[in-house]
Amino acid sequence: MKLLKKIILGIAILSIIGISVYLGINTTQDIPIQKEIQNLPNTELIKWGSGSLFDIFVDPKDFVIINGKQIPMKATFELKPDLSETYSEIGVYDKKNKPLVIIPIYTASAYSEDGFYDFYAGKCDTCTTTKIVSIDQLGEQSSANAVKILKLLGYDSITDIELDKNPNILSKYDKIILLHNEYVTKKMFDAITSHPNIIYLYPNALHAEISVNFVDNTISLIRGHGYPDLNIDNGFDWKYDNTRPDEFDKECNNWKFYDIPNGKMLNCYPEQKIWKDKEFLKALKEL
Repeated sequence: MKLLKKIILGIAILSIIGISVYLGINTTQDIPIQKEIQNLPNTELIKWGSGSLFDIFVDPKDFVIINGKQIPMKATFELKPDLSETYSEIGVYDKKNKPLVIIPIYTASAYSEDGFYDFYAGKCDTCTTTKIVSIDQLGEQSSANAVKILKLLGYDSITDIELDKNPNILSKYDKIILLHNEYVTKKMFDAITSHPNIIYLYPNALHAEISVNFVDNTISLIRGHGYPDLNIDNGFDWKYDNTRPDEFDKECNNWKFYDIPNGKMLNCYPEQKIWKDKEFLKALKEL
């Protein structure tokens, strides 16, 4: 039993450290103790660090303590006051027809507790249907960093729920930016693949088909990701699925956009790249 407890504790610590790495945070740096944080007057977010492009802020409630160090479970970003020229280079503030970003709420739901991945792991036989989560539950698997950064840079956005209800909205935009929209309805798939200029910013998009029940506020897995047959990979049999190997390149050191018939795809998973790399954001703007 003692051994089991040690294993569980070790897994928990590794998970938390993994989250801090995902945010690009140095877990060894000294930070204020919790008492000092709580005494900050009228403060909800505190400044955690400063990247080359954006300031990083965290909510004191999102800290956990590991070996005397406080580690944030999630973070947000803000523009730096002295980088207005840089933001004019990488932002789309002055564009009349701004690119439209599709926020992957359905994918966040699939990855949530009692979601599809509990079914895949054999933990839950009924989890092919799961509740739709709110936008504040976006994570690494649902492009949380990209959603925040692109909003700061002036991009328009809608959720995949809005797109599902009104697929014709895509016709109003010259350029659509798809994030890690892994789980989509057939209606969404048809609307996206028929648009002439989609930027597939994350690999593994359009990978599995779902249905949606707006009365029950649930999504259900229909086809894909080895379901209902283990031999089924892409749920739409889409020939341009770039899951392997691109989804597993998280560093994006050799990022590249390449052409497909209705737009461009990226060859890596840019969740850590998107808030650090000016040239990457400039290239995205110019596509």
